[in-house]
Amino acid sequence: MGAQTVLTSQIVAARFALHTTDLECLDLIYLRKSVSAGELAAATGLTSGAVTALIDRLERAGYVQRVLDSKDRRRREVQIVPEAIKPIQAVYAPMQTRMFDLWSRYSARDLEVIVDFITRSRDLSAACIEEIRGAVSEPLSGSKRRPPRMAGQASKNPRRPAE
Repeated sequence: MGAQTVLTSQIVAARFALHTTDLECLDLIYLRKSVSAGELAAATGLTSGAVTALIDRLERAGYVQRVLDSKDRRRREVQIVPEAIKPIQAVYAPMQTRMFDLWSRYSARDLEVIVDFITRSRDLSAACIEEIRGAVSEPLSGSKRRPPRMAGQASKNPRRPAE
């Protein structure tokens, strides 16, 4: 299911000339109604610089806007521009209709169990990802690639500053 979701995101993102990460973050912003750049960074694991670049791309494309936070006027929140995402919603609408049809074939109790399973699986996966992020490890034997540096991790190359 995870792989299929990734493939779906890649195809839809390409249709709108978006990065897959941008499309997924656009979905997060849509679901949360309004987020700060820091909240988006925390939710995705992206660095603050990567989140700023991502928001800039989405803003240039007209999908989001930065607005003053109603609770703290020193902060800015990122919100969806509803009219701009209608074409994206239209691409997902047929799939959503078919999914609702599929889900309607299950009893309320069946759906409760499915939701419980998905929720627990998602939470477990998120916890495991945090453990993996926190672990400092060397690449597996035979691997030629160096693992990417995590945010805040110093560069071992004195000529190349840490990001």
